Amino acid sequence: MSTWQDIAAAIRSATGEPFDPDTRNGLGGGCINAAFRLADGTRAWFVKTNRADRLAMFEAEAAGLNALADSATIGVPRALCTGRSGDTAFIVMRHLELGRGSAQGWRDAGRQLAALHQCHAERFGWERRNTIGATAQHNDWNADWCDFWRTRRLGFQLDEAARNGYRGRLQQLGEKLLTRFDTLIDHAPRPSLLHGDLWSGNLAFDADGDPVIYDPATYYGDREAELAMTELFGGFSADFYAAYREASPIDPGYRVRKTLYNLYHVLNHLNLFGGGYGGQAEHMMAQLLAEC
Repeated sequence: MSTWQDIAAAIRSATGEPFDPDTRNGLGGGCINAAFRLADGTRAWFVKTNRADRLAMFEAEAAGLNALADSATIGVPRALCTGRSGDTAFIVMRHLELGRGSAQGWRDAGRQLAALHQCHAERFGWERRNTIGATAQHNDWNADWCDFWRTRRLGFQLDEAARNGYRGRLQQLGEKLLTRFDTLIDHAPRPSLLHGDLWSGNLAFDADGDPVIYDPATYYGDREAELAMTELFGGFSADFYAAYREASPIDPGYRVRKTLYNLYHVLNHLNLFGGGYGGQAEHMMAQLLAEC
């Protein structure tokens, strides 16, 4: 059997319905996985593939998608199945026909994300490890948010940067910053269910104009960490932020903390792509230390 025959068989097994695809279209937009639309004229599924040794990444993504979908707060393409065929791992989910966002759609997205963040746990973390891009994301449960962010987020990324050869001033600033978390994280967040990787490329609108989110790196954390990332790469509509704040007001200290939270993603981009992210990370750390 070919990989695509195996995937079609997995879809039939998961749905209990006939599925004999006659269309397979490659889709762009990703830098980690290959993506395809697989259809039989009646139903269409979205399929992502990667190396067979990355099956655990897809299994974690499926768990995250379904947890977000179970919250019933915002549109999410529920994962149907994952599997392996030869040297290829795959994940299958509902295919979304995307449309254009409107001011109302962005307001809905803000309110619905605020509702998602009202889904709480007792501790910070997640039931399993997952990935942020292609980087491992460790989510061991922790009742202390400062310790979680220090060890499982910034500390981990700084260690990765050192292994990748980024030392010197980056590490010096990082070591100082790791000792100042109690000054910077001076509020008491509740563990909120987060998408975890919510930038403009991971939120869209379906054919009816309703918001949908996908490609998660799910965990329970400070909701401000999520809101901060929405501002990192271009940001969302002003209608989104107004609606979010109306539904769930933000503490004034967020202005400083968003830099701390976005540093995690900038360091991750440094570890994935190199380039100018090192200088950006150093600038952010110096700014945070000055705030202390």
